[in-house]
Amino acid sequence: MKDGKIIVLSAPSGSGKTTLVKHLLNKNSNLEFSISATSRLPRGNEINGKDYHFFKKESFIDAIREKSFIEYEEVYEGIYYGTLKSELFKIWNNKKIAVFDIDVEGGINIKNHYQENTLSIFIKPPSLFDLKDRLLKRETDGRENIDIRISKAKKELKKEKEFDHIIVNDDLRVAKLELDKIISDFISNR
Repeated sequence: MKDGKIIVLSAPSGSGKTTLVKHLLNKNSNLEFSISATSRLPRGNEINGKDYHFFKKESFIDAIREKSFIEYEEVYEGIYYGTLKSELFKIWNNKKIAVFDIDVEGGINIKNHYQENTLSIFIKPPSLFDLKDRLLKRETDGRENIDIRISKAKKELKKEKEFDHIIVNDDLRVAKLELDKIISDFISNR
């Protein structure tokens, strides 16, 4: 099978990458979302097989042993995220470009694994203060989890230069326009 193209959007939690990924998918019929696997519990209205492939921790570890992942990581203690090989190959078999909404380390791992055909974009919050404010307004995590996410974000922001492009998501409209231009250039260079 010939490898297809990959678009990776990575960011600290709360930077707006999921909103930007949804924008891309609504605008481009030749893109398909790569559903990540996780061992965390679903949040809110998340649906298994649509938002994530939800695994029990033990099943996730079994899939690691079976080499089912392109990349995986224990993002928070006991909480794993990963990219299933089967998910990526399904998208490529459909002649689509795979789009990833993935944490920073995972984005770097995919870029390293598929260097020639991956476009990596780092979505940066305007500041850590704004990031914390967004996480609080989201109301999906308690204060302790938000503090953990902010601590992780500080480390992730140091890796932004490992990505092909950086978009500061201060004004969502402007971020969407910038993203559209980057994606259009990447797709036209088939």
